[in-house]
Amino acid sequence: MTRSHLNIFLIFTSFYLASTFFKPYPLSWVLKLLPILILLHFSLKRTFETKERTHKFFIVGLAFSASGDFFLGYDPVNWFVLGLGSFLVAHLFYIFSLKPILPKAEIIKRLPVIVVYCLYGVGMFSFIYTGLGELFIPVFVYMTVLLLMGITTLLSQRSNKWLIIGGISFILSDSLIGLDKFYHEIPYVSAWVMSTYYLAQFSLVKGLFETSSTLTKNS
Repeated sequence: MTRSHLNIFLIFTSFYLASTFFKPYPLSWVLKLLPILILLHFSLKRTFETKERTHKFFIVGLAFSASGDFFLGYDPVNWFVLGLGSFLVAHLFYIFSLKPILPKAEIIKRLPVIVVYCLYGVGMFSFIYTGLGELFIPVFVYMTVLLLMGITTLLSQRSNKWLIIGGISFILSDSLIGLDKFYHEIPYVSAWVMSTYYLAQFSLVKGLFETSSTLTKNS
């Protein structure tokens, strides 16, 4: 990532994280969106340079993430399902951008870690399912796709530490949202959720566009 993109991203991220201690305030969703728009601008610029198809999938995913941020920032109660749906689509496009997947033999070697991801998902869902009500199916589907995205960062031929950090951070961020909304209120949850969320998006961008991947090394 260019130094200018990184600096602006860090500035906007810091401003928004600090502002979470003073919410609600008018147009907070605008400040929430700015760090993601910076990542989107960088990703668009790099995609035009590389012209790689999978990068275009990532751009679409990042755009859906931005729309999800808008829905959840503008009206987190009435537009929660719209935000959930936007991030669901975002994760599907992130998965597409991580193709190709490792050969079967390599996947088998990573099975113990995959099991850990799955056990975490089952454990987390066991905490929140009683509070989901009519959102049971949407949240279950979303959590499944989110875990699949996280696992794909591990199984992709592009896999590197930044992509894996991005997947784990996304899972952690959304876990905090679920626990706070459907299980038990968490103090300063917005700061924790958004710090892990911004780390997730930054790491995915850095991992996809900047870090040497297994695919590149083998080409």
